[in-house]
This record gives sequence, C-alpha cells and structure tokens, in this order.
Amino acid sequence: MKVLLLNGSPHADGCTARALREVEETLQREGIETETVFVGNPAVKGCISCGYCKRNGKCVFDDIVNEIAEKFKEADGIVVGSPVYYAGANGSVLALLDRLFYSTSFDKTMKVGACVLSSRRAGSTSAYDEINKYYTICGMPIVSSTYWNEVHGYTKEDVEKDKEGLQTMRNLGRNMAFLVKSIILGKEKFGRPSMERGARTNFCDGL
Repeated sequence: MKVLLLNGSPHADGCTARALREVEETLQREGIETETVFVGNPAVKGCISCGYCKRNGKCVFDDIVNEIAEKFKEADGIVVGSPVYYAGANGSVLALLDRLFYSTSFDKTMKVGACVLSSRRAGSTSAYDEINKYYTICGMPIVSSTYWNEVHGYTKEDVEKDKEGLQTMRNLGRNMAFLVKSIILGKEKFGRPSMERGARTNFCDGL
C-alpha cells in the first residue's frame, strides 16, 4: 500500500510542505508507505495537444511529468499539495496534472485522490475544486476530512499555529489510509467495478 504526495509549492519547505508532512506522517502511522516528490519549482510546460502520448504511451516532453507517471502508476493513492494563487492552484501544478492525467493510459479507477491547499486567507476552496476534478473524471474516490483540506498561514511557522488545519491534515491521512485499505479488500472480495466506455456526446452534432 503506497501513497504518492506531490509538493506543488515553489518552496520545498514552506506552508504546503508542512501540511503535507502532517498527512504523510499520519499515513505512515497507519501502515501506508509514502513518497513525497517536490514538483513546484521545475518549469513545467503545458499540454500542446500533439497526440504523441497516444502513440507512444508517454508525454512528448520527457521531464518530471513522465517521472511522476511511473510513480503514480504504482501508487494506490495520490495527494497533490499546492499554494493558492489568485484563488487557484499553482499554474505549474495544473500544467503537470493536465499532462500527467492525459498522457497516462493506465487505469486510475479506484486509486484514491486528495488535495491539500495552503493559503494566507482565502481562495482555497476554489483551488480545492480545481484539483479534485482531475480525480472525478477518472473514477477516483476523493478523500475528505473534517474540514476542507487546507491550512492557513504566510509562513510555515504560521501554519504551526493553525491547530484546526493540522488536525484536518491528520484526519485526512486517517481517512485516506482507511479508503486505501478498504478498496484493496473490496477488490479482493468483489473485483473492480465494471466501466462502460465508448459513448461520446458531441453537441455540435446535436443530441
């Protein structure tokens, strides 16, 4: 059982890292192997819709996205952490997620997904919605907590004072561990849910 955590902040040891560490330590206490990867500082190109990944099984830009893809394939869950900029996630994180989810053909159904946001004051709930949409399009259960998955502060020292935020991170870790374990047991007993594919609606053709 393994969960991959992505730190999408430009600061390797800032507010987002502090929140992710609380989740990671909780997961480890619950018997889940973890790996945290710092992805917020490398320049990440956006998808150019070239179709290379459909023909070759990986993105045309051979960078951190292809490295993360291999780790994501083997993981039972993923946590994406990001600071909040203009009520949205870090643009580099979104570029990475666009390419990561589009260029990978492996089945993501029932992998568990969560996001963690850090903001000074506001904008985190819209960023929360932004990241979670990557999971919902892939049949991935979203992990919730006892509040939205966010911490507040301008520095990591501020985050230490956000007792409710850190509590939310720990509860997120516990919920994620439970879901990962439950889904593994469910697959063993009942198998994977069947998925229908092929029907595509094109509004230009009418309904």
